[in-house]
Amino acid sequence: MKRAAIYARGLCPDEPQSQVSNLRELAQRRGFEILAYDDRGTGIRAKHPGLNALMADARRGRFEAVLIDSFDRLARSTKHFLHVISELDELGIQFISCQEDVDTGVPTGRMFLTHCNSILKLESALNREKIRAGIQRRKLEGFALGRTPLDVDRNALVHDRLSGMSLTNVAKNVLR
Repeated sequence: MKRAAIYARGLCPDEPQSQVSNLRELAQRRGFEILAYDDRGTGIRAKHPGLNALMADARRGRFEAVLIDSFDRLARSTKHFLHVISELDELGIQFISCQEDVDTGVPTGRMFLTHCNSILKLESALNREKIRAGIQRRKLEGFALGRTPLDVDRNALVHDRLSGMSLTNVAKNVLR
């Protein structure tokens, strides 16, 4: 029997119950054995231990599918959603969303993943361009790039170490 994780999240502590009942019904119709994860009373900025546990178990191969009620219940932001979906795909885990009627186990669902991956690549390319532009601007303004090099007396360092001084004490001496 195929195992599926169901995940529900809500702002109110009792809100996920309606999501869970719908997801359990869908899982039973598809013949899935269910592993349940939820986050209750968590807002957009809060930690989501249920989602973290789901992703950890996904990496361990504990299930073959993830069922959610809707996209907005899965992740904290669009960027986070795309990363979660991408990671599930890399792990070979089928993703099913009830309200949006997305199932990555069928061709239209695979097309959805292709679009998600394209958006992630675009975002990554745009970030690289921003970083390069920032570095170029800093160079033009005459700022040094990278860390300031340490002014270390290498001969004294070698002498201290050879005289039996611990690495910790040698490091402390270097930083003084």
